[in-house]
Amino acid sequence: MALTLVIGNKNYSSWSLRPWLAMRMAGIAFDEIRVPLDQPDTKANILRHSPTGKVPCLIDASGSGRLTVWDSLAICEYVNEAYADGRLWPADRAARACARCVAAEMHSGFAALRTHMSMDIRARKFERGASAMARADVAADITRIRALWFEALLQSSGPFLFGEFSTADAFFAPVAMRFITYGVELPPALAAYRDRIVGLAPMQDWIAAATAEVEDLGDH
Repeated sequence: MALTLVIGNKNYSSWSLRPWLAMRMAGIAFDEIRVPLDQPDTKANILRHSPTGKVPCLIDASGSGRLTVWDSLAICEYVNEAYADGRLWPADRAARACARCVAAEMHSGFAALRTHMSMDIRARKFERGASAMARADVAADITRIRALWFEALLQSSGPFLFGEFSTADAFFAPVAMRFITYGVELPPALAAYRDRIVGLAPMQDWIAAATAEVEDLGDH
Protein backbone atom coordinates (compact mmCIF):
# COMPACT_ATOMS: atom_id res chain seq x y z
CA MET A 1 0.00 0.00 0.00
CA ALA A 2 1.29 3.48 -0.83
CA LEU A 3 0.57 5.06 2.55
CA THR A 4 1.84 3.89 5.92
CA LEU A 5 1.02 5.61 9.21
CA VAL A 6 3.41 4.98 12.09
CA ILE A 7 1.59 5.28 15.42
CA GLY A 8 2.07 4.60 19.12
CA ASN A 9 -0.13 2.68 21.55
CA LYS A 10 -3.79 3.24 20.73
CA ASN A 11 -4.64 3.45 24.41
CA TYR A 12 -2.26 6.33 25.06
CA SER A 13 -1.12 8.06 21.87
CA SER A 14 -3.45 11.00 21.36
CA TRP A 15 -1.30 12.46 18.59
CA SER A 16 -1.49 9.19 16.66
CA LEU A 17 -5.27 9.11 16.92
CA ARG A 18 -5.73 12.48 15.21
CA PRO A 19 -4.42 11.73 11.68
CA TRP A 20 -5.50 8.09 11.92
CA LEU A 21 -9.12 9.14 12.50
CA ALA A 22 -9.00 11.85 9.84
CA MET A 23 -7.69 9.40 7.26
CA ARG A 24 -10.24 6.73 8.16
CA MET A 25 -13.10 9.22 8.03
CA ALA A 26 -11.92 10.41 4.60
CA GLY A 27 -11.88 6.81 3.32
CA ILE A 28 -8.14 6.85 2.70
CA ALA A 29 -6.53 3.40 2.62
CA PHE A 30 -3.29 2.98 4.55
CA ASP A 31 -1.19 0.47 6.41
CA GLU A 32 -0.21 1.13 10.00
CA ILE A 33 2.88 0.34 12.01
CA ARG A 34 2.33 0.41 15.76
CA VAL A 35 5.38 1.10 17.91
CA PRO A 36 4.75 0.60 21.65
CA LEU A 37 5.79 3.67 23.62
CA ASP A 38 8.06 3.97 26.67
CA GLN A 39 10.04 0.83 25.85
CA PRO A 40 13.86 0.61 25.74
CA ASP A 41 13.82 0.35 21.94
CA THR A 42 10.93 2.74 21.24
CA LYS A 43 12.95 5.68 19.95
CA ALA A 44 15.21 3.51 17.83
CA ASN A 45 12.20 1.80 16.27
CA ILE A 46 10.48 5.09 15.50
CA LEU A 47 13.69 6.60 14.10
CA ARG A 48 13.57 3.95 11.39
CA HIS A 49 10.61 5.85 10.02
CA SER A 50 10.56 9.37 11.48
CA PRO A 51 13.43 11.88 11.79
CA THR A 52 12.10 13.16 15.13
CA GLY A 53 11.86 9.80 16.88
CA LYS A 54 8.22 10.61 17.65
CA VAL A 55 4.83 9.43 16.40
CA PRO A 56 2.79 9.86 14.32
CA CYS A 57 4.62 9.76 11.02
CA LEU A 58 3.20 9.23 7.55
CA ILE A 59 5.18 7.56 4.77
CA ASP A 60 3.99 7.99 1.19
CA ALA A 61 5.71 5.64 -1.24
CA SER A 62 3.34 6.33 -4.14
CA GLY A 63 5.68 8.57 -6.13
CA SER A 64 9.16 8.15 -7.50
CA GLY A 65 10.60 8.74 -4.04
CA ARG A 66 9.62 8.20 -0.42
CA LEU A 67 7.95 11.16 1.28
CA THR A 68 7.91 11.36 5.08
CA VAL A 69 5.52 13.68 6.92
CA TRP A 70 6.20 13.74 10.65
CA ASP A 71 3.70 16.11 12.28
CA SER A 72 0.08 15.28 13.04
CA LEU A 73 -1.41 18.48 11.60
CA ALA A 74 0.93 18.40 8.61
CA ILE A 75 -0.18 14.81 7.93
CA CYS A 76 -3.83 15.89 7.91
CA GLU A 77 -3.05 18.81 5.60
CA TYR A 78 -1.06 16.57 3.25
CA VAL A 79 -3.65 13.83 2.92
CA ASN A 80 -6.39 16.43 2.57
CA GLU A 81 -4.64 17.84 -0.48
CA ALA A 82 -3.26 14.65 -1.97
CA TYR A 83 -5.93 12.05 -1.20
CA ALA A 84 -9.15 13.59 0.17
CA ASP A 85 -9.96 16.22 -2.46
CA GLY A 86 -10.22 18.85 0.28
CA ARG A 87 -12.94 17.01 2.22
CA LEU A 88 -11.12 17.26 5.54
CA TRP A 89 -11.76 21.01 5.80
CA PRO A 90 -15.05 22.91 5.33
CA ALA A 91 -15.80 24.06 1.80
CA ASP A 92 -16.75 27.56 2.95
CA ARG A 93 -13.69 29.84 3.20
CA ALA A 94 -14.67 31.52 6.47
CA ALA A 95 -15.61 28.23 8.12
CA ARG A 96 -12.37 26.70 6.84
CA ALA A 97 -10.35 29.49 8.43
CA CYS A 98 -12.13 29.01 11.76
CA ALA A 99 -11.69 25.23 11.59
CA ARG A 100 -7.96 25.68 11.01
CA CYS A 101 -7.78 28.06 13.98
CA VAL A 102 -9.54 25.52 16.19
CA ALA A 103 -7.28 22.64 15.10
CA ALA A 104 -4.15 24.78 15.46
CA GLU A 105 -5.19 25.89 18.96
CA MET A 106 -5.54 22.25 19.96
CA HIS A 107 -2.25 21.43 18.26
CA SER A 108 -0.27 24.02 20.21
CA GLY A 109 -2.23 24.65 23.39
CA PHE A 110 -3.98 23.13 26.39
CA ALA A 111 -0.74 22.08 28.10
CA ALA A 112 -2.35 21.73 31.52
CA LEU A 113 -5.03 19.38 30.20
CA ARG A 114 -2.41 17.28 28.45
CA THR A 115 -0.24 17.10 31.58
CA HIS A 116 -2.89 16.29 34.15
CA MET A 117 -5.39 14.39 32.00
CA SER A 118 -3.29 12.30 29.64
CA MET A 119 -5.21 9.99 27.30
CA ASP A 120 -5.86 6.57 28.81
CA ILE A 121 -8.85 5.10 26.98
CA ARG A 122 -9.17 1.93 29.08
CA ALA A 123 -9.12 3.71 32.42
CA ARG A 124 -11.73 5.53 34.48
CA LYS A 125 -9.95 8.02 36.75
CA PHE A 126 -12.70 10.12 38.25
CA GLU A 127 -10.84 10.98 41.48
CA ARG A 128 -7.77 12.07 39.56
CA GLY A 129 -10.05 14.03 37.25
CA ALA A 130 -11.63 15.86 40.17
CA SER A 131 -8.18 16.75 41.50
CA ALA A 132 -7.08 17.95 38.08
CA MET A 133 -10.20 20.05 37.57
CA ALA A 134 -9.55 21.74 40.93
CA ARG A 135 -6.43 23.28 39.35
CA ALA A 136 -6.99 26.71 37.84
CA ASP A 137 -4.96 25.93 34.71
CA VAL A 138 -6.82 22.70 33.93
CA ALA A 139 -10.18 24.33 34.64
CA ALA A 140 -9.27 27.17 32.27
CA ASP A 141 -8.38 24.69 29.52
CA ILE A 142 -11.68 22.85 29.93
CA THR A 143 -13.62 26.12 29.94
CA ARG A 144 -11.93 27.17 26.72
CA ILE A 145 -12.65 23.83 25.02
CA ARG A 146 -16.30 24.01 26.04
CA ALA A 147 -16.50 27.52 24.57
CA LEU A 148 -14.83 26.41 21.32
CA TRP A 149 -17.20 23.50 20.91
CA PHE A 150 -20.28 25.52 21.81
CA GLU A 151 -19.50 28.38 19.41
CA ALA A 152 -18.61 26.09 16.50
CA LEU A 153 -21.70 23.93 16.94
CA LEU A 154 -23.91 27.01 17.31
CA GLN A 155 -22.60 28.47 14.07
CA SER A 156 -22.68 25.22 12.07
CA SER A 157 -25.76 23.55 13.61
CA GLY A 158 -23.65 20.36 13.72
CA PRO A 159 -23.55 17.47 13.74
CA PHE A 160 -19.79 18.12 13.94
CA LEU A 161 -17.93 21.31 14.79
CA PHE A 162 -18.14 22.74 11.28
CA GLY A 163 -21.03 20.72 9.91
CA GLU A 164 -19.44 17.72 8.21
CA PHE A 165 -16.59 15.89 9.93
CA SER A 166 -13.30 17.77 9.54
CA THR A 167 -9.73 17.78 10.78
CA ALA A 168 -10.92 19.98 13.65
CA ASP A 169 -13.05 17.10 14.94
CA ALA A 170 -10.16 14.68 14.57
CA PHE A 171 -8.01 16.96 16.69
CA PHE A 172 -10.53 17.03 19.51
CA ALA A 173 -11.28 13.28 19.45
CA PRO A 174 -8.63 12.56 22.12
CA VAL A 175 -10.18 15.28 24.27
CA ALA A 176 -13.54 13.53 24.02
CA MET A 177 -11.84 10.37 25.30
CA ARG A 178 -10.14 12.29 28.12
CA PHE A 179 -13.46 13.76 29.23
CA ILE A 180 -14.84 10.23 29.57
CA THR A 181 -11.77 8.89 31.36
CA TYR A 182 -11.67 11.71 33.91
CA GLY A 183 -15.40 12.29 34.36
CA VAL A 184 -15.57 15.81 32.94
CA GLU A 185 -19.20 16.89 32.92
CA LEU A 186 -20.58 18.66 29.85
CA PRO A 187 -23.87 20.40 29.08
CA PRO A 188 -26.23 18.27 26.97
CA ALA A 189 -25.33 19.72 23.55
CA LEU A 190 -21.61 19.23 24.15
CA ALA A 191 -22.10 15.76 25.65
CA ALA A 192 -24.05 14.83 22.52
CA TYR A 193 -21.16 16.05 20.34
CA ARG A 194 -18.68 14.06 22.44
CA ASP A 195 -20.84 10.98 22.03
CA ARG A 196 -21.08 11.48 18.25
CA ILE A 197 -17.28 11.51 18.04
CA VAL A 198 -16.92 8.43 20.23
CA GLY A 199 -19.66 6.64 18.31
CA LEU A 200 -18.00 6.97 14.91
CA ALA A 201 -17.23 3.54 13.44
CA PRO A 202 -13.47 4.25 13.13
CA MET A 203 -13.40 5.52 16.72
CA GLN A 204 -15.06 2.33 17.88
CA ASP A 205 -12.37 0.38 16.01
CA TRP A 206 -9.65 2.43 17.71
CA ILE A 207 -11.22 1.99 21.16
CA ALA A 208 -11.53 -1.77 20.66
CA ALA A 209 -7.87 -2.00 19.65
CA ALA A 210 -6.85 0.17 22.63
CA THR A 211 -8.79 -2.06 24.97
CA ALA A 212 -7.05 -5.14 23.57
CA GLU A 213 -3.52 -3.79 23.98
CA VAL A 214 -1.41 -5.45 26.67
CA GLU A 215 0.99 -2.62 27.48
CA ASP A 216 0.33 -0.75 30.74
CA LEU A 217 2.26 2.50 30.97
CA GLY A 218 0.68 3.52 34.28
CA ASP A 219 0.30 7.25 34.91
CA HIS A 220 2.35 8.39 31.96
